[in-house]
Amino acid sequence: MDQPLLVTGATGFVGAAIARKLLGAGKSVRVIARPSADMRNLQGLDIETIAADLCDHASLRRAVKGTSGLFHAAADYRLWVRNPQAMMATNVEGTRALMLAALDEGIGRIVYTSSVATLALPAGGGVADETMQQSAEQAIGAYKQSKILAERVVEDLVATKGLPAVIVSPSTPIGPRDIKPTPTGRIIVEAASGRMPGYVDTGLNLVHVDDVATGHLLAFDKGRVGQNYILGGQDMSLADMLRQIAAIMGTRPPFLSIPRRAVYPLALGAEIWAHISGREPFVTIDGLRMAAKKMYFSSAKAQAELGYQFQPVEQALRDAIDWFRIQGYLG
Repeated sequence: MDQPLLVTGATGFVGAAIARKLLGAGKSVRVIARPSADMRNLQGLDIETIAADLCDHASLRRAVKGTSGLFHAAADYRLWVRNPQAMMATNVEGTRALMLAALDEGIGRIVYTSSVATLALPAGGGVADETMQQSAEQAIGAYKQSKILAERVVEDLVATKGLPAVIVSPSTPIGPRDIKPTPTGRIIVEAASGRMPGYVDTGLNLVHVDDVATGHLLAFDKGRVGQNYILGGQDMSLADMLRQIAAIMGTRPPFLSIPRRAVYPLALGAEIWAHISGREPFVTIDGLRMAAKKMYFSSAKAQAELGYQFQPVEQALRDAIDWFRIQGYLG
């Protein structure tokens, strides 16, 4: 039997989609999961599960042993955290430890899941690509900073130790099995439930999570070591996204365009309550700062070099809403 491919983050949104795509391609799959992890996304799958944690570096060495390839999709993805250093330990030092373990094991191929959050947006608006890097000091919020630093770790190990890694940067995945849900998944749930009367003027690049997963497999097979490939979909304003959700639900779309500055007091109050309750706020100050620019991205490089393709955003929204409805998220 072939040696398994290791997938980190497989209990989560993108990682689960990668694991399913690999199984569909006839691959043997091993995943890592913390003992406390929500395993719903892996139920019924023919996979091997290893107890490991990105902050337990010895467990990572056990996890990579006997594997032939690695998809590192695990990350602490939150726009607000009580303790940014804990996020840094997971996203940066956990990535470093896992990559060094993979090097020691002699793993021949790695796909590291970065994020378009590592990229700078054009000052005057427009579409960003892989050449538009930014420093951690320029980035807004702990998540972006941690992903930039983690990406630099991978790049450095490629350059200095021959790490056989390809980097991919998903934009904003949506679709089924967003169990947490992600910040964008929460917007879909709130809008589909009729609880978003207004919106701010911003935009994002939406992509079906299954297309992101397929892009990972393409990068594993065809990507150039050390290169970064954006795995995106369709650029869309938040207003248009909410209109599409309303059309799918057969309801009226939100009509109120809210100035960002008017939402800052709400975000401040939400963060104060989050410090008290420990629950992640729906709106954050960093999120509003990021919304100042439309987050649009080009997947032209992945399309040209990997043969990457993406579905219409309407299908991704329908699949997300259908899954949220079946799972009881829509109130």
